Amino acid sequence: MITAGEFRNGITMEYEGNIYTIIEFQHVKPGKGAAFVRTKIKNLKTGAVIEKTFRPNEKMPKAHIDRRDMEYLYADGDIFHFMDVETYEQVGLTEDQLDGALKFVKENNIVKILSHNGVVFGVEPPLFAELLITHTEPGFKGDTSSSATKPAVVETGATVYVPLFVEIDDKIKVDTRTGEYLSRA
Repeated sequence: MITAGEFRNGITMEYEGNIYTIIEFQHVKPGKGAAFVRTKIKNLKTGAVIEKTFRPNEKMPKAHIDRRDMEYLYADGDIFHFMDVETYEQVGLTEDQLDGALKFVKENNIVKILSHNGVVFGVEPPLFAELLITHTEPGFKGDTSSSATKPAVVETGATVYVPLFVEIDDKIKVDTRTGEYLSRA
């Protein structure tokens, strides 16, 4: 059990039958009245973010999230198949369960499958991905230190904004959390 007074960013808890992670929290001590904790919490199954206030002594059960390494195999229509690298057990997830997590993940990459009490609810991609540029507008000679960017399509089909000097068939490194270009690979 965890009290609202012990809240920290990233803690997962069970609340009203769902699993939430704390995005933001603030301990508030008004001049008049009792103290309270103002939070922004994200439902891990639906992705919805809500604002909620708690009394500091209010208790909730901590949620244990299992993270298993699995290999992304292939997509079959709207079902995405993953395989446990240790037991070779396979799992199929829908587009709704993935919530766009695979836009920078290629086949045969290792991802973390998130589950709670045996129910799979999401995928955590690796923090960085090295991807090949498949389409972009041509760059100009000398555009190496400019902060201007252009859209580029990577091999997974996602669009990344890259510097003007990046060309088709260049390999780039992308931050999968933000979708930002980091460097050439």
